[in-house]
Amino acid sequence: MVFDKRLSGYINELKSKRVAVIGAGISNTPLIGLLLEADVETTVCDKRTREELGEIAIRFEEKGAKLRLGDEYLSELDEDVIFRTPGLMPTNPAIQKAVAQGATLTSEMEAFFDICPCKIIAVTGSDGKTTTTSIIAELLKNDGKIVHLGGNIGTPLLSRVDDINPNDVAVVELSSFQLITMQKSPDIAVVTNLSPNHLDVHSDMEEYVEAKSNIFIHQTKAGRAVFNLDNEMTRDYAKRAPSGEVLFFSMQEKVKDGVYLENRTVYESINGVRTAVMQAEDIILPGEHNIENYLAACAAVLGLVSHESIRRTAGSFNGVAHRIELVRELHGVKYYNDSIASSPSRASAGLKALTAHGNLILIAGGREKGIPFDKIGAEIAERVSTLVLTGEAAHLIRESVENALKTKQTDSVNKLEILHCDDFEDAVLTASKAAASGDIVMLSPACTSFDRFKNFEERGNTFKDIVNRLV
Repeated sequence: MVFDKRLSGYINELKSKRVAVIGAGISNTPLIGLLLEADVETTVCDKRTREELGEIAIRFEEKGAKLRLGDEYLSELDEDVIFRTPGLMPTNPAIQKAVAQGATLTSEMEAFFDICPCKIIAVTGSDGKTTTTSIIAELLKNDGKIVHLGGNIGTPLLSRVDDINPNDVAVVELSSFQLITMQKSPDIAVVTNLSPNHLDVHSDMEEYVEAKSNIFIHQTKAGRAVFNLDNEMTRDYAKRAPSGEVLFFSMQEKVKDGVYLENRTVYESINGVRTAVMQAEDIILPGEHNIENYLAACAAVLGLVSHESIRRTAGSFNGVAHRIELVRELHGVKYYNDSIASSPSRASAGLKALTAHGNLILIAGGREKGIPFDKIGAEIAERVSTLVLTGEAAHLIRESVENALKTKQTDSVNKLEILHCDDFEDAVLTASKAAASGDIVMLSPACTSFDRFKNFEERGNTFKDIVNRLV
């Protein structure tokens, strides 16, 4: 492989050190390949066994890697540099011990930020970050820019640095797990919103909020920070922003600097002088939350992208897989895959987006994240005609819905039917049988997938496979 000066310089600095890469997943596999090809002493640590890793374990060993696998994968962590997988928190005792003994803790994304030669736009938030990140990338591409899309969205970028030029733009989605150890912020930072999330992993809400703040807290005066004015926590973030330019977006209020919606028109405003950009109806993605995602994206690229490019994108971009994704229409029934909805707030947005379009049959459940289901229970009681529950948290969602039924007696509530299926495929088939022409069947779990699937993508693809086999 031919390295450019930035990437080869970074790799060369590691040649005199012992390196551990924790997690042989999507983001770290290309990194491991880079290290081994450059003859860096590399230990691959993964909680999976050799049998579970399969051929990839053999391939790493053939290239010179040491393997530390299974339950004891962190037991001898004494390398000089440790690349952390986003799923492993820095508060892990083995990580803390290694750092206390002098190890440098980093990650694939942190290394990318250190050597990326072009402008970086990064997006985080509790909901909407993947779609907003994708919209920003589409806006820039439609305006003629060369864009490198990655991060938590699924594409690792460090190994591609040699393909990135200074005039390009890197657009990345960042999770709280990636941000918690970040010591550098992007040129343009966007926070879509904040609500309780991942409390099954973070010690508390304060840790989650502080982790997210790293997306803007290390910016310079040349940076731009974009915040949701309608969200109390992101509004408070603005008071801490060190960047020279703070912009807001809002569905509810006019903003002096930023982007907002008024009377179904999207306006950009600079120092209080506003210009109409497009109509809300120009956006083909369904749901009010996607209008909000466009407001955030437009604020991020304000002054960088023409209004014509924005309107062209709004009228052509169909969205991202697993996010209110229309799978098919069969016998007059539309099937939507919203597997990304792994939190109650995200599922609520999906319900609001589709209940105006037909009778709604909802498939929900999975592994809970330590977040109450009270609000989504009320939304289900109000908007859903048939609820099909499955997975570990089914009883918790059922309890929240039944509590809502007791306190809210309306016509829509009275006709709600709740069904339970132990098997995921059975849940999809049951939902299909309950649907008639004109109805909508939606997978929007309000839970993580980890009780049955390795991630939300596998859950969504399984749903799509079952739906596409229906006759």
